[in-house]
Amino acid sequence: MRRREFIAVVSAAATWPLTARAQQSDKMRRIGVLLAGEEGDGAGQARLAAFRSALAKLGWTEGSNLRIEVRWSADPALAARHAADLVALGAEVLVGEANTHQALRRQTHTIPIVFVGVSDPIGQGLGASLSHPGGDITGFSIFDAPMAGKWLEMLTQITPPVARVAVLFDPATTYVDLVLRSCKEAAKSLALAVRSVPVNDDSEIETAMAGVAHEERGGVLVLPSVFTVTHRDAIVAIAARHRVPAVYGITLFATSGGLMAYSTDITDLLRRAADYVDRILKGAKPGDLPIQQPTKFDLVINLKAAKALGVTISPTLLATADEVIE
Repeated sequence: MRRREFIAVVSAAATWPLTARAQQSDKMRRIGVLLAGEEGDGAGQARLAAFRSALAKLGWTEGSNLRIEVRWSADPALAARHAADLVALGAEVLVGEANTHQALRRQTHTIPIVFVGVSDPIGQGLGASLSHPGGDITGFSIFDAPMAGKWLEMLTQITPPVARVAVLFDPATTYVDLVLRSCKEAAKSLALAVRSVPVNDDSEIETAMAGVAHEERGGVLVLPSVFTVTHRDAIVAIAARHRVPAVYGITLFATSGGLMAYSTDITDLLRRAADYVDRILKGAKPGDLPIQQPTKFDLVINLKAAKALGVTISPTLLATADEVIE
């Protein structure tokens, strides 16, 4: 080999690792996102937009170095099909909102999963501890025990105040036992009588609301779930027809005509999830990333609904609201 040719070969070999690393860093990465609810839901689209924006701020540009495969599901069977699809597409990280993480987990134990909006992650076996979950999954919790006390307290801060609370929930929701325990514990200090009412469809919601309407100073707490969010218009309408004061665990209910709502800011959770996706794509192990509790909450009060129900909201509660609908 001639000396000039030898130098060229050595030079090429020396620069190859740098070139390879540059090509590797520039390659298109792929993530899969399985969101709860219907694709046409405006609130869901707003959450997705916040997630995309947060990724863009971290340097991930769709169509350039990142492809985001998005699927929507309010039904467990559909979630299972979408989860299988996202795994088959070769996603490097999976993001599951609410209980959709269950469908994702059934499909893979090798692809990292970031869950968003799980109420009882340790109780569901998603991690050994909040600080160090281990395994292939981590994420963001939606429920903190003091929230139960806040929901019930809100029903005592209206005139006339509620004395008996029916807690409406979807029995398929996995976190119900945790929330009901928290509600019953909080009810003691508030001198409230609390009972649980599982509902599976609109007719059962109608029956439950009618029962509360016949109670003296009865009220309702509607727990958040894919089912209740999907049926929120019916739930709000039925509560209004029976003139039942209700507090909701998702702010969407108040903006849809419900009396008042207090919830974790789910959009904020998705923004924070983008940081975990970024770190995992850069080599972090999900089991080393702590499961995080909610830090941002929203309180929305609908004065139009209060007037229609004939109740008055206390000035103290109004002063703490993030949004008042008039």
